[in-house]
Amino acid sequence: MTNTFRPARAAAIRAGQAAALLLLLGVRAPAAGAITPGGDQDLTTLPLEQLLALDVYSASRYSQQTSEAPSNVTVISAGDIRAYGWRTLADVLRSVRGLYVSYDRNYSYLGARGFLRPGDYNTRFLVQIDGNRINDAVYDQAPLGEEFPLDLELVERIEYVSGPGSSVYGANAFFGVINVITRRPQELEGVRATVDGGQAGSRRGTGSYGWRDGHGNELLLAASRYKSDGRDQYYAVYDTPQQNNGVAHGLDYETSQRLYAKAISGPFTLSLLHGDRPKGVPTASFSQAFNDPRSHTVDTQNYVSLDYRDTVAPATELSARLYWGSYDSLGDYVTDNAERTLNRDLSNGRWWGAEARMLSTAVAGHKLMVGAEYQHDYRLRLLNYDLAPYQSYLNENHAGQRYGLFLADELRLAAPLLLNAGLRYDHHTSTGGVFNPRVALIDQLAPDTTLKAIYGSAYRTPNIYERYYAFIGDGGQLANPALARERIRSTELVLTRQWQASRRLTVSMFHNDVSGLISQVTDAASGLPIFLNTGTPSARGLEAEYEHNWSPEARLRASYSWQRVHRDGADTVDSPVHLAKLNLTLPLDGPWRAGLETQYMGPRDTVRGGRTGGFLLANLNLFSVRLTRHTDLAFSVRNLGDRRYADPVADSQVLDTVTQDGRRLSARLTVDY
Repeated sequence: MTNTFRPARAAAIRAGQAAALLLLLGVRAPAAGAITPGGDQDLTTLPLEQLLALDVYSASRYSQQTSEAPSNVTVISAGDIRAYGWRTLADVLRSVRGLYVSYDRNYSYLGARGFLRPGDYNTRFLVQIDGNRINDAVYDQAPLGEEFPLDLELVERIEYVSGPGSSVYGANAFFGVINVITRRPQELEGVRATVDGGQAGSRRGTGSYGWRDGHGNELLLAASRYKSDGRDQYYAVYDTPQQNNGVAHGLDYETSQRLYAKAISGPFTLSLLHGDRPKGVPTASFSQAFNDPRSHTVDTQNYVSLDYRDTVAPATELSARLYWGSYDSLGDYVTDNAERTLNRDLSNGRWWGAEARMLSTAVAGHKLMVGAEYQHDYRLRLLNYDLAPYQSYLNENHAGQRYGLFLADELRLAAPLLLNAGLRYDHHTSTGGVFNPRVALIDQLAPDTTLKAIYGSAYRTPNIYERYYAFIGDGGQLANPALARERIRSTELVLTRQWQASRRLTVSMFHNDVSGLISQVTDAASGLPIFLNTGTPSARGLEAEYEHNWSPEARLRASYSWQRVHRDGADTVDSPVHLAKLNLTLPLDGPWRAGLETQYMGPRDTVRGGRTGGFLLANLNLFSVRLTRHTDLAFSVRNLGDRRYADPVADSQVLDTVTQDGRRLSARLTVDY
């Protein structure tokens, strides 16, 4: 913008540029006088050069500039989700620097900085929706695929906070925190419907209705259904005439149903969430008979939360939450014997909890937060039995509780120097108490350069599946009630340099030390798997990311990660040394845009001593921005080059690796009024 414009006109033009960028990011401007989520000002009033430095919430549980956050934060906007045609949370996380995903044709598993343990259900990541914990109370599972209970259509942004977060969040914030922040009802006002379909018989329908009145009351109702017939899967290890020549026919199907409601009135927000996902099991895991159509799993989740947030005194804000959750898992597994007995594996979790925290800036130079949390797991049940004839193998009933107390302070030591320190104490019924600190010294070396030195620790308490699941036989497991918690201590150095409004480079170096790592190993005496605390592995690495915005329609994000894991002579399964990613959006003709992403993953070791090859994938999404007043279209191609690649899997599979999908085409139509 040249200095020949009059100031008022220049401000108007810059506000227009900001609004255009926000439209591409999927953020609608609030109504006049409205308060945006987190209490931020109207984003369209910000000059263009500040849009790359929007506030984040999840690093400290209050809004702060990314340059002042005590960790490395990646923000994925609704516009990014739209630009690249992502359908699941796993799709989103594949694009984040330092993260990688494996899929065994039932669940998606997330790895970070070289760690992805076979048999782990993403227990080392804390996943939240609007700050509400989504990890269930039975497996501590973080759902990522179609089992994730929220449609991405309802997401405003996703914040990934890398590194230990137990000083703020307690258990499971081991490698990072993933906070999925939903849109306000006013941002989806009216009726909105989306339908899409693709190869392998995949089809999806979503609908939402948003409403608000003139008194600050808002309501959002949304529902969706997804179904995929899947493709027949061939596995050479089963290639015999008795096993359909290695072809699992019609067993890779998947269905999901989701319901969501959100009501806002003054300082109160009520949210209700339901997700249900049946999935076929084509791989015959857990010693099943191959190609039997009765094999499948079902995951059902329900969450209710009532939130309060308001200013209760000058420069003091109170936030509180009361919540309830449930998780049910069902697995039907056909025993590989002459009788083909149907074995049913069930788990149920029910819990409720409350939390409260106070944030105050009443003392000059300090931003002080104090809080407490409590959760009561009143039903934790594991069942396993044959249906006909009935025979019970496992019937475990447990309960537990945990509470946490935490304190954090953001202290301005000098104009360019900020100290962020926090400490949390957690106590679990099963493992007792534990302290976890985090300290970050943040130095604004120059107006465009920030250096962060970060130290923190985190922990994970073993879940009841790891401690108590036990029965003797094929597909069985040994219990280990004495299993202890695992810990991580991490140091990280982060340098960020931003040039003008359009370019930013982030480089980080990290070192992680883990103690008491919980791993599933094979017991020498019985030959059955058992969870043990297996050692003190460590990891070190480097991550670099470059972002460039040429215009609101043309943006680039590229990253490279190098990571090396040392595990006391143990395996380094599913631990790629190199990761590289590129995301590019470009304007095309008229309302059309293109989103291109490429991802490289280096070779990885497998459980049985094999090794997968490295691979390079490309995905392309062509989408419109207001094709007509009420409609938009998108066309996607996943695995554009039809590359053949495979992911390592846990030793609960007969397979060593599972081949992933080839090229897939899909189309999406969105209508709103």
